[in-house]
Amino acid sequence: MSVNKTCLVVDDSEVIREIAVRIMSDLGVDADEAENAAAAVEYCREKKPGVVLLDWDLPSMGALDFLRGAGELPPGEKPEIILCATENDLQQFTLAKAAGAAHYILKPFDKRTIAAKLQEIGLLDGESEALNAAVNK
Repeated sequence: MSVNKTCLVVDDSEVIREIAVRIMSDLGVDADEAENAAAAVEYCREKKPGVVLLDWDLPSMGALDFLRGAGELPPGEKPEIILCATENDLQQFTLAKAAGAAHYILKPFDKRTIAAKLQEIGLLDGESEALNAAVNK
């Protein structure tokens, strides 16, 4: 599966968004950010990112609301969704998966964790020298 090399980072923490965008940039992925689920759904409708890195704990409109909104996108425009959570909660992941998040990672994440997940999705080539250099820098 080929995914376009763009990522939307959705988190209410400015620091987490900044770190995630920097990691994506280091990995050669164009990234943008949204601080809430409503803005993220609108962004996905307009810009059609290949991947969304989605915080579970969002204020007002939560991650499940975002997942429902993203689920209404036309086929071929739905991004791969990576849920980011602070707890290893099976019920949380089950709910998110049923709503459309096929992947998850735990916080705090690092470049290696994100790179591995992006390789799993097919966004990054695991054999790339540039990728290995980026992960190891």
